[in-house]
Amino acid sequence: MMSGVLGITDIWTYVLGTVAIIMLPGPNSLFVLSTAARRGVAAGYRAAGAVFVGDGVLMFLSAAGVASLLQAYPPLFLVIKYAGAAYLGYLGLGMLRGAWQRWRTRHDPAAPRLLDADDAAHLRSPFRRALVISLLNPKAILFFVSFFIQFVDPHYAWPALSFLLLGLIAQLISALFLTILIFAGTFLATQFQQRRRLSAGATTTVGALFLGFSLKLATASG
Repeated sequence: MMSGVLGITDIWTYVLGTVAIIMLPGPNSLFVLSTAARRGVAAGYRAAGAVFVGDGVLMFLSAAGVASLLQAYPPLFLVIKYAGAAYLGYLGLGMLRGAWQRWRTRHDPAAPRLLDADDAAHLRSPFRRALVISLLNPKAILFFVSFFIQFVDPHYAWPALSFLLLGLIAQLISALFLTILIFAGTFLATQFQQRRRLSAGATTTVGALFLGFSLKLATASG
């Protein structure tokens, strides 16, 4: 196949595929959305920044040949998969616990301050939590070690430039999508502040989704 811009083959197929993959519901985007809804725009962008860093690390590892390593040592990918499943399950259970406490004290006028403190403890470091989710996210790992590398012409003289451009495209699309989620989350936050039942229900839904991601990841074959 003929190489295109900077050794990238079929760049528009890559762009469309990347948009579709990034917009698929996943733990990264859901965590950014829920963080923005519960802690505001600044915390949402800290979580998004961690996603960018995590994706950047995965891009570098992909360019360095980690795909071959994972293919040669399948147990290594299983370790990553189960570690990711365990961490998502931990986050999901924490969210369900917070939602249950909020529901139980929904008629207590002193509860909002206590629950805000509980939320702060759970989301003390949105950057760190989002970074762990990103680095242990098999969806992102498979994207960067399989789909990502397919669009680099192996005969191009400077493949590092190809990987750099592909990475910048993916990060730009991710930044736009996560920005939309962050501001959607802050809109939801205004609703949650006035409706404690809605807040508890939304947190329960997010926690259940994280548990679902965890179970799906732990039981997925291949």
